[in-house]
Amino acid sequence: MRRYLAGGEAIAAALDRGEPVRVVLVRRDDTAPETLALRAAAERRGAALWLGSAGDLRRMSRSREPERALAMLGPDPGADLSELFGRPGAVWLLHGAAYPSNVGFAIRTAEVSGAQGVVVGTQLNHDERGRVAHVSMGADRLLPVLYESSTPVIALARERGYRVVALEDVGARSASEVDLRGDVLFVVGGERDGLGPDLLAACDEVVRIPMAGFVPSYNLQAALSALAAERLRQLG
Repeated sequence: MRRYLAGGEAIAAALDRGEPVRVVLVRRDDTAPETLALRAAAERRGAALWLGSAGDLRRMSRSREPERALAMLGPDPGADLSELFGRPGAVWLLHGAAYPSNVGFAIRTAEVSGAQGVVVGTQLNHDERGRVAHVSMGADRLLPVLYESSTPVIALARERGYRVVALEDVGARSASEVDLRGDVLFVVGGERDGLGPDLLAACDEVVRIPMAGFVPSYNLQAALSALAAERLRQLG
């Protein structure tokens, strides 16, 4: 699992021990000797170096006072599909998502909720993928984000022992009535067409999120958030 680490000394020690430090975030204008030494050590170990602003460090810090250095430890975010489904946890499949901004927000939500990776079942072009990266606020560099056809992804998930849970308004049960723990592939339909009968038939469970307004559906990211939050609640 990805792990958050704060403080230059703790990060330097993790690098020295050979732990899987993937990203190190420091202020771009911090020229203190210890910070420059940390940057050099991160580069030697192959960690991605993010140079941010004071605001970035303040936003990302979990302490009252902003940290001078933050790091993310965990599995390789450059994993392929086979590697991704060799890891325990949750994977999200965004089938037919049409709007890059929605995909970017969904990736960020998936990362925040601790997902192992995201598969986008839409072949977005270079500019659209750039928009995805921008909206995700860098989350797309912290976990695998793969662009693959949906049907083979579901087949691989089932082969690897993952339960496949779809989110659609035809679901028989609400998310709180379904066990969302363990190794799960969550399948969410796109903004225009949702999930068709064939994809729904390939899933083990179809859940719904209650709606009570005039507008007939939630935004993609909002629906994903509701399901992700329920999984975290069940995990305790």
